[in-house]
Amino acid sequence: MKLLFLTIGLLALAFAGIAIKIWSKKDGKFAGTCASQSPFLNKDGEACGYCGKLPTEQDCRKDSVTR
Repeated sequence: MKLLFLTIGLLALAFAGIAIKIWSKKDGKFAGTCASQSPFLNKDGEACGYCGKLPTEQDCRKDSVTR
């Protein structure tokens, strides 16, 4: 039973931390969320599958993507 409460408590703490981070950021935006930013995930230099951003570009193209 202790393990269940500990697990629920840690999950609640994680959700609260994410909620505070979203609330504290302007417009709830996170910087550097494109996978193309990580050299460990994008070894071939491919464009982001969501927004099309290349690793050499600074800003995400998410705002210009229409779905």
